[in-house]
Amino acid sequence: MTSYSSYSLVRKRWKNLSQGWQGVDWLLFILPVGVTIFASILISSTQKYTGESGFAINHAVLGGIGAILALWIARSRYERLLQWRWIIYAATILSLLAVMAIGTEGLGAQRWITVFGFNVQPSEFAKLGAIITLAATLKDRDASTLFGMVKALAITAVPWALVFLQPDLGTSLVFGAITIGMLYWSGTHPGWLILMISPLVSAIVFNISVPVWIGWVVLMGIVAYRSLPWWSVYSAVVAVAVNSVSGKLGDVMWHVLKDYQKDRLVLFLHPDKDPLGGGYHLIQSRIAIGAGELWGRGLFHGTQTQLSFIPEQHTDFIFSAVGEELGFIGGIVLLLSFWLICLRLVLIAQNAKDNFGSLLAIGVLSMIIFQAVLNICMTIGLAPITGIPLPWMSYGRSALLTNFIAIGIVESVANYRFRLKF
Repeated sequence: MTSYSSYSLVRKRWKNLSQGWQGVDWLLFILPVGVTIFASILISSTQKYTGESGFAINHAVLGGIGAILALWIARSRYERLLQWRWIIYAATILSLLAVMAIGTEGLGAQRWITVFGFNVQPSEFAKLGAIITLAATLKDRDASTLFGMVKALAITAVPWALVFLQPDLGTSLVFGAITIGMLYWSGTHPGWLILMISPLVSAIVFNISVPVWIGWVVLMGIVAYRSLPWWSVYSAVVAVAVNSVSGKLGDVMWHVLKDYQKDRLVLFLHPDKDPLGGGYHLIQSRIAIGAGELWGRGLFHGTQTQLSFIPEQHTDFIFSAVGEELGFIGGIVLLLSFWLICLRLVLIAQNAKDNFGSLLAIGVLSMIIFQAVLNICMTIGLAPITGIPLPWMSYGRSALLTNFIAIGIVESVANYRFRLKF
């Protein structure tokens, strides 16, 4: 009788505890945890002969902390973030300003703050701050108007500018991807989004091919004429003028970038021009991925990986270790995992009970998919080397915790999608 009562008590307590996670998307939680465990093994492989096993251990431990944090956040109501949005935004701005004032410099940039002996990268957490603030701003779908779109851009512009000035080109691009994704989901006209990024495209294309640039300028005039019917003629003239000026300004902006940033943007097209300098990473990465062939050379058996031909392979170039040691099949499995994560994020966004929750999920989706695609493309020579980490795979404390916190917020959206009572 006593044992039956004890069993009933344990069962009742477990039921009360599990009720907090009834609506959690467990596949969305398990996949990042699995990718993190997989990454810890790969990081250990890249450090096999260097004696620096601490990277793999730290990654696994931080991943465990992140997973627990995500589960805790999933039990909390995401709607409460609305009350804290401006405090979160202010904290984001202040942390980025602190980096410029007292930040630690490394690899030609000032991106970290030392806290109790650990380097913290505020720009990673700033991405979450931007997602929360934008979701709160766009929850009433007012981005379908020009005023609403401009208001959202103004909010993002401040943290974006502070990150760009560190300089951190890769993370600033992520801010752009987050903003575009959330604006599109909130009803912004696609033509306006094209016009928004058109000056940047003009600045790049002008220095590649003048005839193509002329065609682009004309096309932007047509897009402005069709997407802004109230001021069709004037908007077309302004679009043509802005893109014309932007083409020439591209030369000016080029000189603002650091030398290593210029190399990253150009050398991916012809890395053999500087095989021992700016093109070295990419050449060695392609050799490693190609050497893996279909099934790979096996864990802890990749020569490029084991002999550290690729510097800092445990961070931005971790995918090259996947390609060499696990081959094409291993790479496809990893891509499939990211595809499933993104699919779950889209489904949660579609089924969220309000626009705020839906936009939070889309913001996280934009962040994850952009980083994953760009990181993998840069390791195989399809995109410039911008220093963007591969989510849950690349070693980095701030990035790993940021991604798990992001998953926790989306899990909260899923967990409370059917619970309307506060």
